[in-house]
Amino acid sequence: MRRPTMDDSPAPKPWIESIHAYVPGKSAGGDGKPLVKLSANENPLGCSPAVLAALGKVASPNNYPDPDANALRAAIGAKHGIDPARIVCGTGSGELLHCAVQAYAGIGDEVLFSRFSFSLYPLLAHKVGATPVMGADDDYAASVDNLLAAVTERTKVVLLDNPNNPVGTWLPASEVARLHAGLPSEVLLVLDQAYAEFLPEGVDDGGFELAQCHANVVVMRTFSKAYGIAGERVGWATGAPPLVDMINRLRGAFNVTSHGQAAALAAIGDAEWVAHCRAENAAARTNFAAAMDALGNHGIRILPSETNFVLVLFEGALSAEAAMDAIFAAGYAVRHLPGQDLPHALRITIGTRDDMDAVATAIRKAAEQAG
Repeated sequence: MRRPTMDDSPAPKPWIESIHAYVPGKSAGGDGKPLVKLSANENPLGCSPAVLAALGKVASPNNYPDPDANALRAAIGAKHGIDPARIVCGTGSGELLHCAVQAYAGIGDEVLFSRFSFSLYPLLAHKVGATPVMGADDDYAASVDNLLAAVTERTKVVLLDNPNNPVGTWLPASEVARLHAGLPSEVLLVLDQAYAEFLPEGVDDGGFELAQCHANVVVMRTFSKAYGIAGERVGWATGAPPLVDMINRLRGAFNVTSHGQAAALAAIGDAEWVAHCRAENAAARTNFAAAMDALGNHGIRILPSETNFVLVLFEGALSAEAAMDAIFAAGYAVRHLPGQDLPHALRITIGTRDDMDAVATAIRKAAEQAG
């Protein structure tokens, strides 16, 4: 038998070769010591007790899960006033985002998003051979005018994370409606609302209404953030029947596990837990923002956030790298984002109030030492 050589390996598509694998937030220091993880925007309060109870009642894993997540879709529809037939569930919202881009963009097309957006977006474009295009930001936030200015005849999909990751800002309903109105009808607008549950009660960007009334809008949600079940990987999307049909054709079979469906069903039924997490997050975020504002004379600036994280800019003597080292030394992992053209910034997940006090103290001491 002829021995295989490197020359025998199959050649990948050239656009796949340009992809760099997604890099998750750190959870340990350089020495391997575990750190409190404030780098992945997980819920520090965990999930609802009802979720833990539900997980203990899941049937034997030898059976496949409901392939269409019917009970979960019904519960989501009841909560948000959406026909369950217009809902599709996925392995986190990431799978559904990929399906949407795959269905409507390919070689020679463009996928548009704001300059500082979810790091997955360029990968989604590259995976299908499309060109990722970034609209200019407005002091780091998304700008409707700049996004519309970047639309060309090759634009097939526009991705808007609202609230935004990694910045934390968001566009109100009037701006989202203006963005949609300015797009050609053949361009798909994807509203990625992974952090929507952290907005004040009753506040939204009008995405569900747009998705209900127009054939070129799809809204994505996840159970990974406010609901606190990131480990179960459950997301969902809603849009016009043809959009949902396309995503259903591309998503994985039996993609949401039995445990994931049970966890999400219990999570969505405990509105009080989500309200509690939202209130705790807002309080800890407000206190931490005040501590960072007090360091303005050290060149430290915190951007407005409506999420469970903040983006802190280091524009003075203290660099983001030095601040991160000080935070690591205090026992916490945060996210440095030089790969997203943010070498001077740290994205810091909002932990408990004690966590945020400790991180603020570490930054303050490092800033004072830097001069």
